[in-house]
Amino acid sequence: MDEVKKALQEAFIQPLNEGEQRKIVFWFDKDQEFAEYINEISIDNIMVHTLTEGNSFYTKVLLEEEDPTSHYLIYSNLDLSMEDNWLLDTILYSRTFYADKISLIMNELNIDPSLRSAVKKYEKFFGSKDRVRKFKGFEVLKFTQETLELVMMSALCNLKTPDFEDVLKVALMDTLNDSQNKYLDLITKYVGLDVFWNAVAERYGYEQDQKSLKTLFIHLTVTALSHAVNEERLTLVKNYIATRNKSNALVFIDHWMHHKSDYQVYDKYAEIAEKEIKLSDIVNQLPIEEFKVADTFPYFDKAIIIYIANSLGERLEDYEAYTKLINLRRAKHYYERYQPIYDALYYTVKMFEFYKKYSMGIPKAQAVDMYRAYVSDYHQMDMNYRKFYVAYDNDSNSEMLKKLKTMVENLYTNWYMGELCANWSAAVQDEMKSSWVLPGVQNQKDFYRSFVAPKIHNGDRVFVIISDALRYEIAMELADRLNSEMTGACDIQPLLGVVPSVTKMGMASLLPHKSLEIDLNGNVLVNGKSSKGMDNRIGILQGAVTDSTAIHFQELKNMNKAGRRETFKGKKLVYIYHDSIDATGEKASTEVYTFTAVDRAIDELYDTVKIIKDDLSGTNIFITADHGFVYQRDALEESDKIEKEGIQALEVKRRHLLSQEKRERIGLLDINMDTLIKNEHQITTYVPKATIRFKIQGAGANFVHGGASLQEIVVPLIQFKNIRSGQKNSREIEKVDVKLTNTTRKITNSLFNLTFFQTEKVEDKRVPRIVKIYMVDDADNVISNEEMLICDRISDKPDERTFKLRFALKSMPYDKSKNYYLVTIDAETNVIVEKTSFTINLGIVSDFDF
Repeated sequence: MDEVKKALQEAFIQPLNEGEQRKIVFWFDKDQEFAEYINEISIDNIMVHTLTEGNSFYTKVLLEEEDPTSHYLIYSNLDLSMEDNWLLDTILYSRTFYADKISLIMNELNIDPSLRSAVKKYEKFFGSKDRVRKFKGFEVLKFTQETLELVMMSALCNLKTPDFEDVLKVALMDTLNDSQNKYLDLITKYVGLDVFWNAVAERYGYEQDQKSLKTLFIHLTVTALSHAVNEERLTLVKNYIATRNKSNALVFIDHWMHHKSDYQVYDKYAEIAEKEIKLSDIVNQLPIEEFKVADTFPYFDKAIIIYIANSLGERLEDYEAYTKLINLRRAKHYYERYQPIYDALYYTVKMFEFYKKYSMGIPKAQAVDMYRAYVSDYHQMDMNYRKFYVAYDNDSNSEMLKKLKTMVENLYTNWYMGELCANWSAAVQDEMKSSWVLPGVQNQKDFYRSFVAPKIHNGDRVFVIISDALRYEIAMELADRLNSEMTGACDIQPLLGVVPSVTKMGMASLLPHKSLEIDLNGNVLVNGKSSKGMDNRIGILQGAVTDSTAIHFQELKNMNKAGRRETFKGKKLVYIYHDSIDATGEKASTEVYTFTAVDRAIDELYDTVKIIKDDLSGTNIFITADHGFVYQRDALEESDKIEKEGIQALEVKRRHLLSQEKRERIGLLDINMDTLIKNEHQITTYVPKATIRFKIQGAGANFVHGGASLQEIVVPLIQFKNIRSGQKNSREIEKVDVKLTNTTRKITNSLFNLTFFQTEKVEDKRVPRIVKIYMVDDADNVISNEEMLICDRISDKPDERTFKLRFALKSMPYDKSKNYYLVTIDAETNVIVEKTSFTINLGIVSDFDF
C-alpha cells in the first residue's frame, strides 16, 4: 500500500497538461485486490470517490456539475470499456492508474498507459532494479514504442544518453562474432533480436537476408566508402551499399574513426573487412584521382604510397601533384599510421624536384656565387636528406622505405654531393687557397669583433650559444621555429667558417681575440693562451669583459630559476656551449643517430633561448656554431678515401691535415693559413677535395668535418632579439584564421559541399592552425561527419589557400524553422573559431547530390 500511495501521489503532482484545469485519476482494480483498502487512502487536497454499478451517472454529474474544480481519485473494479459508459469521455481525457507490478513500473517511469502491452511484453527487462534505475536515469519525457525499445537497449549498453548510434557502436566494439557478443546477447534476452535488426535496417538501410555483425560492419564501411568513390566503380561490392539513409552510415563510420580511443577497434575491423571484400582488386583498377580522398580503409593509403613511390622510380616528374596528394592525405584517418612513410616520400619528392630544377647540372660559378647559392637554395637538399632519414629511422624495416633509400642515396651522395663539392672545390682551388676570404661575406673569426663587441660597448648584456656542428640548414629550421613560436625578432645570416673546420679552431675563432695561432702540437692559442677547455675559455672571455662567464648547456638546464639568476647575476657576457650533434656524430657507435640528435639539438637550443628570455631576462642572444659537417648514411667506398701521400704532418684527421710543408697534391686543396692565424710556423691546411676522407685507422667515417665543403664552412649566425609584448616592434604570435566563404545559409541536400579560406599565409609570427569542422543541432548534438583542415599554406595566391570540403547529414527529421550550426573548432585548444547558423530544409530526404 505504501508503494501504491506513493505512486498515486506522483500521479497527482505531475504538471497539468494543456487544457487541463485539474487532475482526475481513474484507478482500475479489476481483481479487487485493493477494495478493502480504498477507505484508508487519504491524499492531501485529493477527493477519493468509489465508482459502483449504480452511480455512474451521479459520478458524471459530480465531476461535471457539482464539483468541477477539485482533484479526484476515482476507484473502480468495473469494466468500463463499453461504449454506453457514461464516463467514457471523462476517462479518455483523464489519467488511468493500475496498481499491479506493470502499472507501478509504468507509473514510476512516466510511461503512458497506452504502452501497457509493450511494457508487459518487456516485463523481463523491468525485473531488475539496476536496469530500471538506468532506464529511469535517461529522464525521457514522452515515450513511444520505438523510444521505449531504444531506451532499454541504451540501458543494456550502459550509455549515458539513449542513442541508437551509440548502441550499435557499443555492440560492434565488443566483437563481430554474434554468438560471443555480450551486448547482442543482452538485447536478444531482454528486448528481442528482431527489434535490434529492425532498428539497424531503419537507420542504416541494412537489408541482408542472413544478418550478422560482420556483414553489418562491411555494409556500413562500404556504404560510407560510396560517398568517396563512384558507385559504378564498386560493382563488386554493390550488395553492401545501402539504398536508403546512406548518409547515416557515413556519419556513423566517421564518428567512430574520429573517436579518441575507440578508433583502434575500428582500424582492426577495417583491415579484416578490406580483405573480405578484396578491396585491393577494386582499387588497383582505379586511377588515383578516383580514390584520393577515400579513407574508410587503410589500403587506400597503401595504394597512394605505392603509386607515388612507383612514379618516382619511373622518373615521372609530376612532383607538384605528388606533394598535393601527400598534403591531402595529412587530414585523413590513417595518415598518422603511415606518417614515417609519407614523410620519407615527401622529402624524396622534394629531392627529385631539386634534381629537376638543376637537371642541366649544378652550375660552376665563382666561389662567392656558389657560397650564396648554397645559402639561398642548395642547403635545402641537405635538409631534405636529413629529414628523409629521420622518417626512415622510424620505420627502417619497411621495404618501401628501403626502395626510397636507394633513390635518395643516388640523388644525394652520387649526384648532389658529387657535383656541388667538385664545383666548389674547383672554385676554392682557383680563388681561396691563398686568401681564405669571400667578398661581402663576414668571416667567422671576426664574429666577436663585428657582432658582440659593439653591443658590449653600448652597455648591452649579451648571450652567445655555440652549438658544436650546427650546420646551416639545421640553424634555418631553428630560426623558423624561433620566429613562429617565440615573441621577438630573429634573423639568420651565414659566416665563412675557418679551416680546418674543427672544433678547436672554430671555438677559438668565436672568442674575443687579437691573435689566433696553431702551435706545432696542433693546439690553438688565443692571444698566446690555450683555448682548450671551459676554464681557459672563461679566462679569455674575462680578459675582454670582466663580468663574463661560460657554461655548458646541460649545467644551465639542470639549474632551477633561482640558481640561474644567482649564477648569472651581474654578468654582461655569457657563452653557452652545446654539443648534442657533434657528441653523437663523432662516435662510431652513435654516428648513425646523427640526424636524430639534430632534432634533439633543435629542441634543446629552443629551450635554451626560452631560459635566457624568461629566467634571465636576456634580450640579445646569438646562436652560432664552430663548424658544420658532412654526413652520408651509406657505407663509404674505397674511392671515397685518399692516402696522405707522405706529407709530414703535425696532425692528421679524416678531413684535414696540418703541415709545415708547402706543396700541391692531386686530390688535395692546400690552404694558406695567413689570413686566419698569425702563422709564425708557416702551417698549411690540406683538405681532400669534395667529400673525400683521408685513410686513417678506426671506424666512423660517415660523419666528418674539418674540410672545406660548403656543408662544413657555411657557419650560421642567428641573432635573436627578445622584444617583450607591448614594446615597440613587438608582434604577438597568432594562428592563421580560416573562414567559410559560402554566402548561402540554407542546406537543401543531405550531401553538400562548403568552401573555406585560409585568410593569411603562414609566415614569421603567423603560424598554422588545424581545425575540425562539423554540423550540430541547437543542443550541440553532432549531426554530420567531421572534416579536418590543416591551414598551413605559405602561398600568396588566394586560390592556393582555398579548401573545398564535403559534408553528409544524418538522415533524420529536420525542422526548417530551427537553426543548425556549422562549427569550426581549433583542434589544439578545442576553442570554437567560427559558428555559423544554417537552416536545413531537405524536403524529401535524398541521398543524391545534384
